[in-house]
Amino acid sequence: MDKKAQYLSTAHSINCNGRFINTSSPLVMGILNITPDSFFDGGKYNDHKFVLKRINGMLEEGADIIDIGAYSSRPGALDITEKEEQERLFSVLELIRNQFPEIILSVDTFRSGIAKGVVETFQVDIINDISAGEMDDKMFSTIAKLNVPYVMMHMKGTPQNMQQNVRYKNDVVFEVIDYLAEKKKRLDLLGVHDVIIDPGFGFGKSLDHNYELLNRLYEFRLLGLPILVGISRKSMIYKLLNSSPQEALNGTTALHMLALEKGANILRVHDVKEAKECIGLYEKLKSLH
Repeated sequence: MDKKAQYLSTAHSINCNGRFINTSSPLVMGILNITPDSFFDGGKYNDHKFVLKRINGMLEEGADIIDIGAYSSRPGALDITEKEEQERLFSVLELIRNQFPEIILSVDTFRSGIAKGVVETFQVDIINDISAGEMDDKMFSTIAKLNVPYVMMHMKGTPQNMQQNVRYKNDVVFEVIDYLAEKKKRLDLLGVHDVIIDPGFGFGKSLDHNYELLNRLYEFRLLGLPILVGISRKSMIYKLLNSSPQEALNGTTALHMLALEKGANILRVHDVKEAKECIGLYEKLKSLH
């Protein structure tokens, strides 16, 4: 087996409230933004009727996980208080848990107080942190106490300033891997082992940085953790193609296939049906090896 194949051969499972989710077959994480200003679907899901319709649609299309975000992390987004983030989340989570009690829910937050509240009150299964604990120094210890899977993402700076001065000392891939390896070490010491890594496409990265990370995604297998890829309709696609987020589905699907070939375990997407179809085609090709 060559070096690249060894990177791609690692199998994983994560424990979601006693349910073991196998990530050796790629999973789809469907996005539900309940923010007014997200880059693609901001403001679409501020009504409970539309929230339920969106959740039901993603489940029918085959979403394995639903990821809910109440804090916009697009470049230059407005900062909101923890109170406002909680108010947005809690009413929606109560609605979703009442209507869909069995689904695997992830909450996209960098705040330990929010993480604690959504897990204890609504049995949220996964915490997805864009800052890998950088924006709240209590996050790691909180995750250890909550004993839930944790997605840690690499980001330079904050959503408000991350794209203002994008520089890396040497190799962007090595630097991001080193950063995540150090975080993994700290989590290991706290007894947190259900960890998923996200290279952070578009979060403090130039266009070239994003494509370098994607092209060498298999190198992240060195960390021995499932890899989440979030490139859906992002500027690394539509800026290169001189289009818009609304026109970026075809480019997203093309890059999803490459991400799967490079070892992605979870695709975080706006378009569940197309991502599931992409995985189906990839799995067929993989079965012929």
